[in-house]
Amino acid sequence: MSGFDLDQLRTLVAVVEAGSLTAAAPKVFLSQSSVSEQMRKLEERAGQPLLLRGKTGVIATPAGERLLSHARAILALSDEAYRDLRGVALRGQLRLCITDYFRPGDVARMLRRLNEQYPQVRLHVTIMKSGAIEAAYERGEIDVGISMRIMERGAARGRAHGALLRREPLMWMAAQDAAAPVEDVLPLLVLPETCALRQYVERLLSRRDVPYSVAHVASGVAGLQLAVAAGLGVACLNESAMAPGMVRLRAPGLPALPMAEFRLLPARPGESEFIGLARAAIVKALG
Repeated sequence: MSGFDLDQLRTLVAVVEAGSLTAAAPKVFLSQSSVSEQMRKLEERAGQPLLLRGKTGVIATPAGERLLSHARAILALSDEAYRDLRGVALRGQLRLCITDYFRPGDVARMLRRLNEQYPQVRLHVTIMKSGAIEAAYERGEIDVGISMRIMERGAARGRAHGALLRREPLMWMAAQDAAAPVEDVLPLLVLPETCALRQYVERLLSRRDVPYSVAHVASGVAGLQLAVAAGLGVACLNESAMAPGMVRLRAPGLPALPMAEFRLLPARPGESEFIGLARAAIVKALG
């Protein structure tokens, strides 16, 4: 018999997303040894290695990445077929709000996948700052939100967040042909004062006694990217926000930066079945 086993494909997705066989085991309700056996059988079926195992965990091989993409699509279609036959096909209107720091390419791909798999879902997508998204979510003005949190060492974690979508480093960025800043005062490029990342960066520079001045205020990340590429100054952005004409700036006087997390805001009490299913579909579409 040709083809792949759905349970093995589901386990492959869990292993790659969790980063290890041990961490994946509770996600698929199996023991670590059972997960290992499923991966061994899947690699036999594929005819080539799918995972690279090391001391820090596992990563997918090029063949594993290809199968991972197929696995997510197959599992999504299987879930959709189940919901359709059980009378719970996704249909309705969904208010989705996404931080403008999130990768535009990923958002476009997610919207395309959702449109293909759930044509009866009408998405109303708004791009906002993370703080505004969380506030609107608390007020019940949106159904699903994706926000960015700075993983500041020693800071309170706040209320629990939902599914982790991506984790990436924050970086100092400047124009591609710009030299390291030699001015006594750092020319800082920022978003408006309500931006949590701007607030964090200004606190960090003040704590480290790095003199700075706000050289330019952009209304959104796209405007900030243009200002950086134009050589107007230095900005702090997440790694995936690096655009053409921008490079990572490594200067001795600039403090180290932490990681940032992008997460789906957690489900609210009493959330409808439609929103819960849509939330799961968004996570899969962004996978």
